[in-house]
Amino acid sequence: MEKQKKQYKKVVLAYSGGLDTSIIIPWLKENYGCEVVAAAGDVGQGTELDGLEAKALATGASKLYVMDLVDEFVEDYIIPTVQAGAKYEGTYLLGTSFARPPIAKKLVEIAKKEGADAICHGCTGKGNDQVRFELAIKAFAPDLGIIAPWREWDIKSREEEIDYAEAHHVPLKINRETNYSKDKNLWHLSHEGLDLEDPANEPDYAKPGFLELGVAPEQAPDTPAYITIHFEKGKPTALDGKAMKTSTLLKELNAVGGANGIGIIDIVENRLVGMKSRGVYETPGGTILYFAHEQLEMLCLDKETAHYKALVAQKFADIVYNGQWYTPLREALSAFVDKTQENVTGDVKLKLYKGNIIPAGTTSPYSLYSEDLATFGEDSVYDQADSAGFIHLFGLPITVQAKLKEKLAAEKE
Repeated sequence: MEKQKKQYKKVVLAYSGGLDTSIIIPWLKENYGCEVVAAAGDVGQGTELDGLEAKALATGASKLYVMDLVDEFVEDYIIPTVQAGAKYEGTYLLGTSFARPPIAKKLVEIAKKEGADAICHGCTGKGNDQVRFELAIKAFAPDLGIIAPWREWDIKSREEEIDYAEAHHVPLKINRETNYSKDKNLWHLSHEGLDLEDPANEPDYAKPGFLELGVAPEQAPDTPAYITIHFEKGKPTALDGKAMKTSTLLKELNAVGGANGIGIIDIVENRLVGMKSRGVYETPGGTILYFAHEQLEMLCLDKETAHYKALVAQKFADIVYNGQWYTPLREALSAFVDKTQENVTGDVKLKLYKGNIIPAGTTSPYSLYSEDLATFGEDSVYDQADSAGFIHLFGLPITVQAKLKEKLAAEKE
């Protein structure tokens, strides 16, 4: 006997106006007979929010909330992740991953305000986002219902979604030929699907409408651009001597980085659900921020802290990717990272040229680099004769092992 579907009176839908969530509004009304309250999180996707309210209402929603999350997204999620140096599988800068927790947190607030008994998302059953949304919802409303249409309906592909939209007169901004799956926010833009599903295919970066945040490196200017970023305790606070809030600084870096072909990656990543997926990501400003922060840490962190922090960075990246932002472990790791950032203050000058970021000078009042110690010239600080005793003790286990091998070899003769 088929299990009876639980009914809900009012559902808050995580709404972007994209293909998935556009058709979910009529689907919810058809299948649950519920009121649908749409909620869109503004995490810096820009013009994608234009006309969203009219579209949501025309499609059947009772109202639309547009949640202004830009500064919260940058300050409370992006910057802590940059400070941690977290890169999933060493490459992916987590642009979609850390945008989901603040949106989900706000969805719960709206659901409580509206008296809704469920939250709905448009994440597929094959992807990571379903986990990110639902773990965040559980962190703030563990008993709230969750509806995931992709795990219920008979639609099997994006082509069938378009068929459904056309049959229900849902307006779309895409067509079947440009039907890439994209996710955009202030930090990045991802591209998946179509020809990208075969890793043997080289992405056509020159294709009109493909790259949106910048240009391919070969199309970038022949003259390099120089920028200087100032950090205070690991947080970027000024660009080229001009203080600005972090979200504004990131927008400026996106512009200059995109113009110089910075931050385009083509990767095959291991999804949480067990499969590999291929995607192209544009992260111009974020790529610059990571690079600049790493340059400054080279000066300001001691060897043991820097090496241990690299281990933390890998775990931190896994936590963010897996949707575990609101967990004790993430909070504990962030506390460690915060401690490491106390002296990460200074200026990083960079040269941007045709997709490359080239160090052009780093300074810090907390620099641990000593020219007196490191110089190849004459100095009065370091007695090179001291190194003999150090090497003797450091190599003592090797010496003991070698003598044992000699002894055992002699006994066999």
